[in-house]
Order: sequence, then C-alpha cells, then structure tokens
Amino acid sequence: MSIFTEVKASDVSTIASNQNQSDPAPVQKSEAKVVLSVEEIHKLLPHRYPFALVDKIIDYVPGKLAVGIKNVTFNEPHFQGHFPEHPIMPGVLIVEAMAQVGGIVMTQLPEFEGGLFLFAGIDKVRFRREVVPGDQLVMTVELLWVKQRRFSKMQARAEVDGQLAAEGELMFSIRK
Repeated sequence: MSIFTEVKASDVSTIASNQNQSDPAPVQKSEAKVVLSVEEIHKLLPHRYPFALVDKIIDYVPGKLAVGIKNVTFNEPHFQGHFPEHPIMPGVLIVEAMAQVGGIVMTQLPEFEGGLFLFAGIDKVRFRREVVPGDQLVMTVELLWVKQRRFSKMQARAEVDGQLAAEGELMFSIRK
C-alpha cells in the first residue's frame, strides 16, 4: 500500500496563474508528481530527530529516483560546534541526507519491503559549495542498479539555489 500523495503540476500552474491575474499564463498539463510529507517519510525511514534529515519528498519515480528537501536551520545541534562563528552543515550530514532520500526509493521496491539499508560504500563524493543555515538543500538520488537482491548503487546530487553543493555515488547493503 502506497502512502504517497499525488499533486498534479497543472493544479500548481492553475493556482499560480490565479494568484497573478495580470499574467494569464497558459495551464500546462503534465504527469502527476508524487509528494511525501515528513509524517509519511517517518513511516518509511527509521531515522528520527536529530538524525532525520529529509523534510519532504517533492518528486518520486517508482524504482528510479526521488527528489527530497532539507531545510537547513540554525537550531540544528551540529551548528553549536561546526562552527560557532561560521556555521556550516557538515559534509557527512549532507551525504547522510542524500542517502535518506535514496532510502525512500529502496523502501518502495516490493522485493525490499521491511528491509534496513546500510551504507556499503561512498564513492566519488565531492563538495562544491558550503551549506549554511537558511539554505534549502534539494537532493536528487537516482537508482543505478541492484545486484543479487542485496546491494544497490545510487547517484546522488545536492543543490542549493540551483548550485551544486555535493554529488557522489552511494552504495547500500540491504539487511532484512
């Protein structure tokens, strides 16, 4: 049973055009996007505060990819020590946030229902810009392959304001 909420892009376009009556933009029809709230994410992932690092899934393509949001706030505990005078989100937490978005893809594959996904490797990870309080991290994680119904590899990308913040390959081992 899926807990996903579907939002049609045409509904969003209609709402936007109704808010700005002076700009009668044509309504475009497109495929529905799958959206998950934080409550729905908590039904799929075991992570909880302070380690739940995904606030919303804004798009999901079954068996392929998920796009998630992390709103970075100054109140997060790691900013007390990293760094008090210049708070920067630790790279390891950016990678973990991307992995949690990848976990959404894996938990929805029928053959892995109820499995726990653990890191098996992190390759080619690069950090391109700092992530600071007030940023919104947009993470796109795409499933590359699954082998022997036990291992998987994903390509992950995190952006802030359209700028690449981090990218890399994440490998998972499935523990049932």
